[in-house]
Order: sequence, then structure tokens, then C-alpha cells
Amino acid sequence: MEQDCRCGRIIIFPGIHPLLKKAQIKYYYTEPSDQYLMSPPAIKGEEVKKDLAKPLPSCSSLSDTASIIRIDHLTKIFYEKNRSVTAVDDVTLEVRRGEIFGLLGPNGAGKSTLIRVLTTLLRPTSGTACVDTYDIIEDPEKIRSIIGVCPQNSTLDVELTAYDNLEFYGKLVNVDDRVLDSRIWELLKMTELTDRAHMKVQTFSGGMRRKLEIVRAFIHHPLILFLDEPTIGLDPEARHEVWQQIAKLNEEKTTIILTTHYMDEAEKLCDRIAFVDKGRLIALDVLENLKQLIPAGDLIEIGVDRVDDRIPSGIRDIALITSVEVKDKRVIIYAKYWSNVLRDFVSVFYKFSVSMCSFSIRSPSLEDVFIHLTGKKLDDGGNTDAKPARGGRPS
Repeated sequence: MEQDCRCGRIIIFPGIHPLLKKAQIKYYYTEPSDQYLMSPPAIKGEEVKKDLAKPLPSCSSLSDTASIIRIDHLTKIFYEKNRSVTAVDDVTLEVRRGEIFGLLGPNGAGKSTLIRVLTTLLRPTSGTACVDTYDIIEDPEKIRSIIGVCPQNSTLDVELTAYDNLEFYGKLVNVDDRVLDSRIWELLKMTELTDRAHMKVQTFSGGMRRKLEIVRAFIHHPLILFLDEPTIGLDPEARHEVWQQIAKLNEEKTTIILTTHYMDEAEKLCDRIAFVDKGRLIALDVLENLKQLIPAGDLIEIGVDRVDDRIPSGIRDIALITSVEVKDKRVIIYAKYWSNVLRDFVSVFYKFSVSMCSFSIRSPSLEDVFIHLTGKKLDDGGNTDAKPARGGRPS
């Protein structure tokens, strides 16, 4: 076996066929990284801290509930020489069977780290989680048999054809040879790539590669499909094609865990959405309920030439105004029936000789909810991906 942790590829030569004849093998997958983050299922002497405040229900109890994933006080800390980075910070939540569950947050919020823990690529520092009826610490191999993973970074072999990529992966996950060929053609038809089945992946566009990679993770009919930033770097048309594909996969009763920092993607696809920031779970609910977390009414954003502290207090006195705040040189107003109060709040700016440089009115979006809860935009670069630096160690 040849393994290259820098490029994230694992190549196995059983000595029979370059694409693998049927072989019973155990394999570990690692994403591209400076560190080998994957560990075998059990390491002698290594213990994972548990929340001992009260006994947790066993994972087997999930079979009788509507939930397929349960996370209890999960924490993941990466240690470096002189500091530690908490990538996942005491997260507790449940994912329901058959839903598309969104993890929404800025880059570096801890979404990918949480996925790596749930897919047994990383061990938690404390807390635990159940995936279906299996514990992530005690049953990693069983979990890997019921999940599919499409990582953020592409792991397709561009020197192989689309068909060969699917065949290779299908043999790795022990898809029965009697059904593998028909399954491959079924997935190629789903992605509209049948006419390119025997063309090398290096000739594919970014959207075509991403669609192929998503169905590759679905080749063995997993109960749960993890999609880590599935449309990052794609053009708008390719993104919509991937959205359609994700919806089709969910129609087959597959639970889908989707991480993204695109609010329109979460709004379009997800049944429930969890906001994650700096490793913490900020909010979790259906879209309609999340939007109720911000003041009622339309959002009016006014750019000004200067800030005057008298403006907010003057606007708050107007009926139908539910909230006013000032950020930099922007006055953000939430108002019911904005057309009825437009003249009133414009007169406030005129009264204090503050010029309005820009003016916009719209309904609140999911990003507005995130800004209201965290004070920053989804694409703010305040976070960095929490990975151990060279020489650091995960715990």
C-alpha cells in the first residue's frame, strides 16, 4: 500500500488488478493536510474524556427515535507548542432521520472539524456522539459502513475515467460485484455524465467533478451523507446543478449533513439549520423560526456621511420602528410597513443635517439573522481553520 498524506490519496495494490478485484480490506481515508489526522479505531492507553455529570443514553436507543445523530457536549481542541485552539466547543444537538441538516457558519467556524469527528477521522477531546446506533469512539468501523463522505477538497483521481473512479471506490466499500456495474451507470445517469463515462476526469469542469464526487460517496446507499462545502468554488450554474442533485439524493430517504457558508444554499436545501461560530452552536431551528430571532419588519439600511448619536434616538420615537442600530457609517432600521414611516425617519436625518449616501430596503435574510446573533457577516475572515500547525498535536 502506498500512502501520500500530502495529497490525500491512498493507493492500494492487491497484486491482481489496478482497480481492485474483490478483496476484503480495511482502509482509512485522510483528507489533504500537513498532519495525519486519522487514527485507528482504538489506540492503547488513549482515553477520551466523557461528560460524567449524568449517564448518557446508549447509542442503541437512537433506533427507537426520530434522530439519527446525537451529539453530547462534544469538544475538539488542537494543541500547539505554546497555545491551544478550540475548534469545536461543547456542542450538543440532534439530527433527524431523512432531513437535510445545515451547518452554517464562516470559514474556520469549526464545521469541517465537527464533520471529521462524526465521520471518525478525528477523536473528540471530550464529549461523545452517536451516529445511528453506533458510538464514534467504540464503533468507528461500523459507522464508516453506513456513511458517505464528500470532503471539501477533491479526492477524485483525475487520471482515471468517471467510470473507473466509481468502480474503484465501489470496490473499496465492498459493493457487490453483481450490482456494481448497474449502480455505476445509475449514478452516471443521475449526474448526466453517461456520455463521459470513459473520459478522464481531468477533462471535466469543476461542476462535473463535484457532481461525480458526491454520487461516488453515495454508491453504497449510505444512511447518512456528509457534504462538506459541496459547492465551494463553483459558478452559479454549477451550484444550482449540485443543489438539484442533493435534493434527488435526499428523496431516497438519505439523511444529509451539509456544511456551507452560503446562506442561499442553506435556505434552498436545508430542513433545519444550525449556526456555528468559533466552534460554538449559536442557534438551531427551521428557517422561519430563525428569522423570528431578529426584530420584526423590513430591513432598511442607510449609508451616511457621518455618525450622529442623536439619529438612533430620534428614529426610535417613530411608531412602527422596531429596532435601530448604527454600524460604522450605516444606520440599520427594522420597521413594520416601512412606506408608512419613510417620510418620518428621513426627516430625522434632515433635522440633524446628516446626508444619506445610500438607501436600501429588503426582507431580512438568513445572513441578517447570523449578523444579529454574532455581530459579523458569514464571509468575515476573523476565524481560521482550526488544524494543528506543523509540530502541533490534536487532542
